[in-house]
Amino acid sequence: MITRLAPNTLRAVPEQYQGIYVHGTQISAPKTLVCLSGQIGVSPDGETREGFEQQCYQAMSNVEALLADAGLGTADILRVIYYVTDAKFLPTLSNARQARWSQGHAPAVTTLVVAGLAAPDLLVEIEVTAAR
Repeated sequence: MITRLAPNTLRAVPEQYQGIYVHGTQISAPKTLVCLSGQIGVSPDGETREGFEQQCYQAMSNVEALLADAGLGTADILRVIYYVTDAKFLPTLSNARQARWSQGHAPAVTTLVVAGLAAPDLLVEIEVTAAR
């Protein structure tokens, strides 16, 4: 069972981030724990998607496919680390998270703006830990 941690001793999560962010998550004795490598905006046929939004949605699809392969879904996500190559992408990332992964079970989230990823055409990478 996943417990979302939001003690009264911390700042409340702003309304616009409720559903996509929580201060922490806790799981007791999971049957399945999955740690995914960072997923990027490359489709199954090896094509890098054009632009940040398309790469972000493709990376999310890749995460969802891996979770499904393990018998899990987005409700089982405990922690997400987003790596983006430019701060100007943060509003688009927030919108994508709201559209795809806002189902009332927010994970712990860290978002980093980095100088670059493994290839110069990559704009986003998503790393996930999930459990049930």
